[in-house]
Amino acid sequence: MNKDEFCTFLRSIPKAEVHLHIEAVPTIETLRTLHKKRFGTELSDDAVSELFSYDDLNGFIQSFLKVQDMFTSADDFTYVFDDLAKYLVDNNVVYCEAFFAPSAFLKKGFAYPDMTAVFSRKIAEIKQKYGITVKLLSDVSRTFGCDNAMKNYSLLDEYPCNDVIGIGLGGAESKGPCRDFVPVFEKALKDGRHAVAHAGEDVGPESIWDAVNLLHTERIGHGITAIQDDKLMDSLKQSQIPLEVCVTSNVFTKKYVKSVAEHPIRAFYDRGLFVTVNTDDPVFFKTDLIEEYWRLYSECHFTLAEIKQLIKNSFNALFISAEEKAAFCAQVEKAFCKAGI
Repeated sequence: MNKDEFCTFLRSIPKAEVHLHIEAVPTIETLRTLHKKRFGTELSDDAVSELFSYDDLNGFIQSFLKVQDMFTSADDFTYVFDDLAKYLVDNNVVYCEAFFAPSAFLKKGFAYPDMTAVFSRKIAEIKQKYGITVKLLSDVSRTFGCDNAMKNYSLLDEYPCNDVIGIGLGGAESKGPCRDFVPVFEKALKDGRHAVAHAGEDVGPESIWDAVNLLHTERIGHGITAIQDDKLMDSLKQSQIPLEVCVTSNVFTKKYVKSVAEHPIRAFYDRGLFVTVNTDDPVFFKTDLIEEYWRLYSECHFTLAEIKQLIKNSFNALFISAEEKAAFCAQVEKAFCKAGI
């Protein structure tokens, strides 16, 4: 298949995404609108280029924080969810578990219940208009330390929201080791909430070991440095903890992977690890979910049968019932059969 044929075909297949940050979905047009509201000036083309120029994960995080700083009120999330809806529809993503990072907004004085009220209203609208389910994980953030993370977690109890199903640990991995956040994860899991963690994106395999053994994370964000540790890969194969792999993101931040072709996802899949395909931050990395699958097909030599399995993996990694997972996987099979594949 050429790229046009592949993308047309993939667009017909229902998909899930489990590693997506909602603050990294807004289009350039939306960012210009937010910038004008925040600063009263136009966001120039040069400023856009500078915003999306970084050489490592920490540089990306600084740009991410700059985007968050453009928000002036909780109502600005309306733009975010409108752009998220378009992204999901364009990629035929029918179920999405996404991160939101409240720390920067809380520091700006936003009220948490005001934010979740917008989230729930827009999520219900997306479900009603498009039949797409969106659930959220609150990124308690390693960037600002454990005390801040625990404060973020406490908001889930203080202001319950059915659309927020648990927590994630993102931010500067090298500055916030998993062991520092054990109390937060212990409480979340004890309370029956879901808990996932970025690990092995910017730090070696020891970070993944700690995410598994200390945090008892239910999924691992990225996990690419597992390739450096055979025992870890054997352990991940046995446990079948899902890896939320984000190929273009890993290439863009340049820490361990310099090109799509050398990304370890191929080795992970062949080894029998539970890998899923995700975009992480679509606007920041100039990608979408269909493009991610195309890169795997064209540069990592995944067959269409393997692409089908990867799509099923994403549904099987969702925090939903076994019956719901089976129903989604049956839809994937039906769509592939309809296309004669």
